[in-house]
Amino acid sequence: MTGLMTEAITVSQLNDNIKYILEETFGFVWVEGEISNLRRPQSGHIYFTLKDEKSQIKAVYFKQFGRYKRGLNFDLEDGLNILCRAKVSVYPPRGEYQLIVESAEPRGTGALQKLFEQLKSKLAAEGLFEEQYKKPIPFLPETIGVITSPTGAVIKDILNITKRRFPSVNLIIAPVRVQGSEAAAEIIGALKNLHADGRADVIIIARGGGPLEDLAPFNEEKVARAIFRASIPVVSAVGHETDFTICDFVSDLRAPTPSAAAELVVPERKELLQKIQKFKQRIKASFERYLEDRREELGELQERLKDPRHLLMEWQIHLDVLKERLKVSFYNVEKNIFSELRHAQLRLLHLNPSRQIDEKKEELKNMDKDMRRYFFSYLTLIGERLRKNTALLESLSPLSVLRRGYSITRKRDVNNIIRRAETLAVGESVNIQLAQGSIEAKVQKIFQE
Repeated sequence: MTGLMTEAITVSQLNDNIKYILEETFGFVWVEGEISNLRRPQSGHIYFTLKDEKSQIKAVYFKQFGRYKRGLNFDLEDGLNILCRAKVSVYPPRGEYQLIVESAEPRGTGALQKLFEQLKSKLAAEGLFEEQYKKPIPFLPETIGVITSPTGAVIKDILNITKRRFPSVNLIIAPVRVQGSEAAAEIIGALKNLHADGRADVIIIARGGGPLEDLAPFNEEKVARAIFRASIPVVSAVGHETDFTICDFVSDLRAPTPSAAAELVVPERKELLQKIQKFKQRIKASFERYLEDRREELGELQERLKDPRHLLMEWQIHLDVLKERLKVSFYNVEKNIFSELRHAQLRLLHLNPSRQIDEKKEELKNMDKDMRRYFFSYLTLIGERLRKNTALLESLSPLSVLRRGYSITRKRDVNNIIRRAETLAVGESVNIQLAQGSIEAKVQKIFQE
């Protein structure tokens, strides 16, 4: 046997060769599975098993990936489903092949919920949700920045409500994607742009409801920290009333819906005017009560001091002085109120947004035309592609081949398709399928080519 061997290799050489072949053949792969047997030794590396219903493989995540801020933005734990990018390799000392994980992300609603709770606990521990950092929402903002999708019901509701409640309020729309991998970066960019612009008194971040996967951009740590760093008050209006995101906790105010956000930020002009009128009435009533009280006091003094007329005259003079002072004070207060009201009316007239509304209406009309034209063009393109693909599929269909005169022959007992004559025997029954119908036949003679 020694004479047959030309060269022997060691076990280490064999394992090294296998490692080289695996790494060169597979490179980096995407693998999805459930974490089990997770260990965190003092070295800082993370060892675990990645498994599915039928198989499992060992995996390792080296601490240097975390040091360079790559790969993970959540904690790995047993039972968590992940999708990881890893290199297939071999650990030569034990001859075990394994995955060297470079990055990973949670998969499924359960994993996203765990990631949500992990990030919520982390930011809460850092104090990002504390009331002391909440900025007050201005009572009557002149300009509102709105970060949301430029299409859909959300932006329409905000536009309608703000213009109905206080027509002179200006809106700056910062259009962004509200779901998908690029949404978080666009939301952060919109926040920076609104700060750089400097006109917005408050910012609304809004989108409609949806599953946890669609709301993922509003649960990202970088978005939460961008909101926390904002010097302009931020109102979060993401999803329905029962939906909660990290944005809700870190923002200065959480609104249950986008429509509610518009109502919370913009007071109604009619209500403001009614409050001013009620304030005037309360001041007038207060002065009248004060005057009536003084009259009652004077009456009591008159009853007690009927005889000393000179003292009564002094009180009468004092009362007249008080009446005159009250009259002057009421006149001054009423004059100030009317002056402030007139100033507010002039400010409202100065901020009349009719021309801007007309321009925005024209812009919306043009946008609607462009969207319709693009939509119909897109439908035409999709229809043409569908017709071409249908024709291609029909040409590749087995039935199309049969209609051209071909047939399919199967063994009668096992229904297997016959591809070579040598698999049949003389006298064996076969089924011949045609384009229309089929034929039962027996093999009488076999020709070999």
